[in-house]
Amino acid sequence: MAKEKVTLTLDSATLAALRKLVGARSLSAEVQRAVAERVAKLEHLAAVAEWLRELDAAHGPVSAQTLDWAAKQVDEWMASQSRRRKAG
Repeated sequence: MAKEKVTLTLDSATLAALRKLVGARSLSAEVQRAVAERVAKLEHLAAVAEWLRELDAAHGPVSAQTLDWAAKQVDEWMASQSRRRKAG
C-alpha cells in the first residue's frame, strides 16, 4: 500500500502516553492503526445514516413512540454493559 508522509499536531500528554505504551515499536504504525480504525467507524456510521435516510424515504419518519421505545432499549443495554464491565 502506498504511503504518504504528513505532519500531525498532537496533544503532548497523549503523544507521551502513546510513546510510553508502544515503546520500541513504530509510532507511525500505531497512529496508522488508530486512524484506520477511526476511518472504518466513520464509514460505518455514514453507511448507517444513509440506510436510515433510505428507510425514512421509503416508509416515512419513525414515530415518537417508536423512538422513545428504542431509546429505552439502548439505555437498558448501556446499563447492562456497564454492569458487566464492573463485574468482570
